[in-house]
Amino acid sequence: MIKDVEGDILLSGAEAIAHGVAPSDHFSTGLAHALREHYPVMVKDFRHYCQQNHPHPGALWQWAGVGEQGKPTKIISLLTQDPSEGAGGLPGKAKETHVGHALKALAKLIKDEGIKSIALPRLATGVGGLEWNHVRPLIDKYLGDCGIPVYLYVTYHAGVAASE
Repeated sequence: MIKDVEGDILLSGAEAIAHGVAPSDHFSTGLAHALREHYPVMVKDFRHYCQQNHPHPGALWQWAGVGEQGKPTKIISLLTQDPSEGAGGLPGKAKETHVGHALKALAKLIKDEGIKSIALPRLATGVGGLEWNHVRPLIDKYLGDCGIPVYLYVTYHAGVAASE
């Protein structure tokens, strides 16, 4: 079940938060930046993973740690964008094929790991540059039948907990 909500995804009660990034992303803008501020170790681990594994767009990377107030946290980075063209450069743009492959991998991860709920932003529409009306159908296609609550944060309100 996909439920559109409004609020701050960092306040989500979902078991996992998924977001879109590029391989070797610097987590310097948008939700990725907020995640970097809350979970700096996650970004360090992501960089190490990318240096060791050279992941391609369309894949995903999962991190689990302890968030604020001691709450266990899962962050799933969906590689929806092309990597930067040079070291230290800005991430490339997202592609619908990358988003589709990453969402398909996410659906498999949800099933394989028994994830009970997940929160997502409007994937690949900020820095990624895609149109929401092209991305939303992909979310419906790959996550609509996964059998868990999928909280889709369609409008951001800083510091406001959504009605999940």
